[in-house]
Amino acid sequence: MDDLVDAIRDDLRAAADPSRAAGQQAYMKSTLPFLGVRVPTARRVAKARGRGIRDGGALRGAARTLWDEAQFREERYAALALLGLRPLRGHADLIPLIAHMVRTGQWWDITDELAHRVAELLDAHPAEAALLVRTWSVDDDMWMRRLAIIGQLGRRERLDFDLLADVIAQNADDPEFFIRKAIGWSLRDAARTRPDWVRAFVATHRLSPLSVREALKHL
Repeated sequence: MDDLVDAIRDDLRAAADPSRAAGQQAYMKSTLPFLGVRVPTARRVAKARGRGIRDGGALRGAARTLWDEAQFREERYAALALLGLRPLRGHADLIPLIAHMVRTGQWWDITDELAHRVAELLDAHPAEAALLVRTWSVDDDMWMRRLAIIGQLGRRERLDFDLLADVIAQNADDPEFFIRKAIGWSLRDAARTRPDWVRAFVATHRLSPLSVREALKHL
């Protein structure tokens, strides 16, 4: 695990472009400084180093170390990328780490990336993960609620519409921009496969103008 963490850190530093770092930090309003590595590059670095490792526990441990000991934000992006590798996809042991990352990351780029991991959990453990997502949808932490709302993005035909309706209903009155945007985004994504359902949902629920506008953008 230590070798993997060290290799990823070294690769990130080798890819650094200091001329980009200040702008990245300002854009993300990050307390952590940046190295100046593009996000896709940080992801590729982590995946390239972790791809040959079949031990999910080692990957999970490396991700936790990169996250908790990060000196630069790209190390956190690399940690997120490790969670998407095959040995960890849909694994229930990731749940505490996903929640830890959202609660300590407290920003949209972190939460939105982890939404992919929630979708994988729903595929692997539908009933258990749906119960968890419903619990997150009423969490005191706004970012956990956003995670619950967007956790089905990209599921297409596998989308649980009852779950989506429930988590949106719990948050429809929330004035937070990031929640209202998430509601609209999740409905717009659902409209790819069930446009009539989305139209009916919008017509029968009190949603913010932002959520409605986003939901109906392509309808």
